[in-house]
Amino acid sequence: MFPEIIKAIFIGIIQGITEWLPISSTGHMILADEFIKLSASEAFKEMFLVVIQLGSILAVLFLYFDKLNPFSKNKSINQKKETYSLWLKVLVAVIPSGIVGVLFDDKIEELFFNYKTVSFTLILYGILFILIENKNKSALLKIDNFHLLTYKHAFLIGLFQILALIPGTSRSGSTILGAILNGTSRTIAAEFSFFLAIPTMFGASLLKIVKLGIFYSPAEWAILISGVITAFLVSILAIKFLLQFIKRNDFKPFGYYRIILGIVVFITLSILK
Repeated sequence: MFPEIIKAIFIGIIQGITEWLPISSTGHMILADEFIKLSASEAFKEMFLVVIQLGSILAVLFLYFDKLNPFSKNKSINQKKETYSLWLKVLVAVIPSGIVGVLFDDKIEELFFNYKTVSFTLILYGILFILIENKNKSALLKIDNFHLLTYKHAFLIGLFQILALIPGTSRSGSTILGAILNGTSRTIAAEFSFFLAIPTMFGASLLKIVKLGIFYSPAEWAILISGVITAFLVSILAIKFLLQFIKRNDFKPFGYYRIILGIVVFITLSILK
């Protein structure tokens, strides 16, 4: 069991980093799966790779607890109203991908969950990040706080999250691009992407648990818990890093990284397959 826990920790590290940076957790997981193979049932591995995301969600709740807590005694009535409004905007943004995901999740996975699609989307959105950042270099950003982010903006950003249903796109990448195109600052784009992850990933985990069940061996539960705890700790570091990074830089370095990773995924898996 110990070797499997070590593997789960490595996967948790990958999950914690790649969930929040706009570089596609799926692309990294596909590569990792070729070299870090869990010795477990296929049902458990399918569940593990989704439910491990709960660790990443808990990191957001930990870091932003006060900002996202409408019941905080330290907040004025207006601040509590703004917190409720922020949650409503998050829920509005989740609706499009939630509907499409529930209706077509299995079909999308059947059609697109392969290394060729992942390679293509990694490269495509890498190019888009570079082009959009070049275009926005001199643009006047109108939305630099959540009060200015309207429900219409939230819904439009949510439409971009639908793109993330295609493997390799990156959930954070698609929502950050959508937010920037809607005139938000990079910090607002990143933070709104973090908040969108909470209901999105909770929902995805719940669907997977309902589909596959929770009846696993004690050893499998130990593997899952190890991965979740690791993803939680690493996510805290990754989120803090990203927020500091975008204060002084744009997202283009992630675009270049995606292009390189897409090429690596395609060449590596073309050889291995």
